[in-house]
Amino acid sequence: MTCKKLIWIFLPAIMLLGIAGFTVDDDIIANLTRRLAAWSQKHPIEKAYLHFDKPYYTAGEDIWFKAYVLTGPDRQLQPDSGILNVELINEADSIKQALKIQLHNGIGYGDIPLPDTMEEGNYRLRAYTEYMRNAGTQYFFDKAIVIGNVITNKVFTRASFSYQQKQVTATIRYTDANGAAYSNKQVSYTMLSTGVANMKGKAVTDADGNIKINFPATDAASLENVRFVTTIAGVGENKVIKRIPVHFAAGVADVQFFPEGGNLVNGINTHIAFKIIGNDGLGVDAKGVIKDNSGKQIAVISTTHLGMGAFTLTPQAGQTYKAELTYADGSKAIKALPKATDNGTVLNITSTDPNHIMVNVATPKALAGQLNLLAQANGRVYYAAKSEIGKSSFSAVIPASKFPSGIVQFTLFSSAGEPLNQRLVFINGNDKINLKVAADKNYQQAQKPVTLNVEATTADGKPSLGSLSVAVVNESKAPIDENNENNIFASLLLSSDLKGYIEQPAYYFNEITEKTRADLDVLMMTQGYQRFEWRAIAAGNDTQDKFPDERTFTISGRVTTTSGQPVKGGKVELINFGDGILQVDTVTDANGRFAFNDIIYPDSIKFLLQARTAKNKRNVVITVDSVPPAPSNQFKSLPDFVTNAGQSIAAYAQNSRQFYFEQMKLGLGNHVISLREVQVREKRNALKHSANLNGPGRADQILLAKDLYPGCIQLADCLQGRLLGVIFRNGTAFSTRGGGPMLIVVDGVYTDSDYMNTINVNDVQSIEVLRNIGNAAIYGSRAGGGVLVITTKRGDEPVDYPRYFGGGVKPYAPKGIYKSRVFYSPKYNVKRDVKLADLRSTIFWKPDLVTVDGKTSSSYFNGAPGNYRVVVEGVDSEGRIGRQVLRYTVQ
Repeated sequence: MTCKKLIWIFLPAIMLLGIAGFTVDDDIIANLTRRLAAWSQKHPIEKAYLHFDKPYYTAGEDIWFKAYVLTGPDRQLQPDSGILNVELINEADSIKQALKIQLHNGIGYGDIPLPDTMEEGNYRLRAYTEYMRNAGTQYFFDKAIVIGNVITNKVFTRASFSYQQKQVTATIRYTDANGAAYSNKQVSYTMLSTGVANMKGKAVTDADGNIKINFPATDAASLENVRFVTTIAGVGENKVIKRIPVHFAAGVADVQFFPEGGNLVNGINTHIAFKIIGNDGLGVDAKGVIKDNSGKQIAVISTTHLGMGAFTLTPQAGQTYKAELTYADGSKAIKALPKATDNGTVLNITSTDPNHIMVNVATPKALAGQLNLLAQANGRVYYAAKSEIGKSSFSAVIPASKFPSGIVQFTLFSSAGEPLNQRLVFINGNDKINLKVAADKNYQQAQKPVTLNVEATTADGKPSLGSLSVAVVNESKAPIDENNENNIFASLLLSSDLKGYIEQPAYYFNEITEKTRADLDVLMMTQGYQRFEWRAIAAGNDTQDKFPDERTFTISGRVTTTSGQPVKGGKVELINFGDGILQVDTVTDANGRFAFNDIIYPDSIKFLLQARTAKNKRNVVITVDSVPPAPSNQFKSLPDFVTNAGQSIAAYAQNSRQFYFEQMKLGLGNHVISLREVQVREKRNALKHSANLNGPGRADQILLAKDLYPGCIQLADCLQGRLLGVIFRNGTAFSTRGGGPMLIVVDGVYTDSDYMNTINVNDVQSIEVLRNIGNAAIYGSRAGGGVLVITTKRGDEPVDYPRYFGGGVKPYAPKGIYKSRVFYSPKYNVKRDVKLADLRSTIFWKPDLVTVDGKTSSSYFNGAPGNYRVVVEGVDSEGRIGRQVLRYTVQ
């Protein structure tokens, strides 16, 4: 990246506050610092954050968001990446909606309209630039949300789970929107899991609408990411599919012990953190004792927050240790601690004092060489020192102000530069924006205007030039759990730097106290940092970035003859299909390749690509390159998915339903009724090229090109939820009738799902679904799981847009820049708006507030009486981030 030329300043002086045993750095530290600086300049850390108007939604609503993209050690607003991918992903890892948001100096905003027929359940909102893909999907912004549906949804479920003797009983109740049970209904189900074989079965609901499913639970690892996909019949025109994540206390838990710095050394007192995680990925509370191998009690331990805790231990040679634990449900477990060694180093850091960091290093005997200590944050070294020769212990007290807010990685190196110990420390410094938010009057009335005044200053009181977003929500209609909420501090300072799952990250920032600081320090001891490997940095090993900055779009591809030979020197034209205003051309190289670089176009645009040989002949084939989205099946926060998603927001959903129908009466809102599956029997022209062995159109279900969702990246994403009785797992199609993966036939050729998802969605003319044995049997034993017959376009199909006839022409409809809509903020001086405005949960949303001389303001109308919550977040021109919450009551 070329965003900034970082100025790397080595910090040799150690603040003289209680320093004993450390001296200035030598060549080892200088070499490490230099190599890290070079690596960070070449691979600066980029982070994305989305501020939403609220934490959950219902079908028919809009998700409003503002995007902030920061980069480098100083967390500057990103000037290089110009496009942000924002995706809505369901719990089956299918991308349901995808937007491309244009960034201007790291800032952009948009909205996602949710279709009226959106399936209720757990979803994720993911955001990333192409450059961020180099670090891996686990560093993307990726937040779980719940979306309900009380508009078109006919079936509501409530699931509960009980565990006994390594057996789990799932009870699932099916009701309508009013809570009336669906009794005597046929239900088929499939249990999906990464750890055990998928289980299938059928059941009939009892008089209360319940079914019971039993399955084994032998160990915690086999129960990760377990979910049921159930299909209930007889509740309407079609069968209804419900997806239910499995969360329960299985009587088994994963217990891990983390000696501070990584090592237990005999004779040296060591802090040990521990973490207890249930099969659902969430922390489990427990208490217990530590005993040695003679049965002597050494320590009493207890979890202090979300299954985490810490204690101290001085291991002795010849002794082993174990923890005897009692969980909250009364079950017990015995877990061994890591074995201690006779040699090694112990790195102890105390950071509960917000102003100082105390570092202590101890070894069992005096060292012949020197140890080197280095502390880095976001790829920049902020502290470095070495020990004195001949010492067995040494310490230092470091001012916390030396470091930026966020995670600091302390690493102890040997005299040869080998990393020995590592400890993460969280710094909550004064390098943030101080935001003050106040309403223009103390007494707030319903249906009356209000003005919010915002002031932004730095730690030293100077005005801050910042870009802010503000969301106002009536909490009486949309209650908010702040510990599970989106939070700019938790995301940019904590979650974005750690690969593993963090439960309730916002908890550590909502109210900073001595306890939250201590809990956060324990989290730092139990959470791994994997942004880079010190060994690779020290050795100078480096890899090239696969994904460069994406500032604009590139349309590229290849032109070949009908026999597949490259067309050299051919002319390729790119024409705006809509109005023809954009028309550019280029020439193919020796390999027949072409590219149109540095172009920006809006979403839903249609292009024509027209190619000719050097001799102006048209009989050529155009293939357009496509870059698939990042894998969507690596969500690190799966434990945030709730079992009864719809029920968890039932009260909010009912209010949202009233709001929806009032909007419909007034012709407002953006309510899009999604197409259900389309049955086609007579359209011979559309299916004239079908290779269906039963004959064109003889299928259980048919979708044509016009019925596919626009903007899908992979074909599986377009079909997820559209095909009756077909589900997609990681892009592979399965029939709910069982029998393994479905056979994929493309233009008469037997293929598989991997090939299916390489097909450009715009090239598909029809998909015929064969699930019944009468239709699939003709394909033989390979069709045991059913068949998808895919027919691609030949050029003579009926289309809904003008055509250019002749060879060497290809329609192309890429994903372009999404144009954000304006948030609807009603005014009570317009009579028709009164009832509608009173039903709002999001009262006001403004993503483009800018402070001038540190101040800004914005006005809107209050809605119905209730408790209102204002959240202001943002970033200033120097990379400082800020957040402030204001509450007021409307009478």
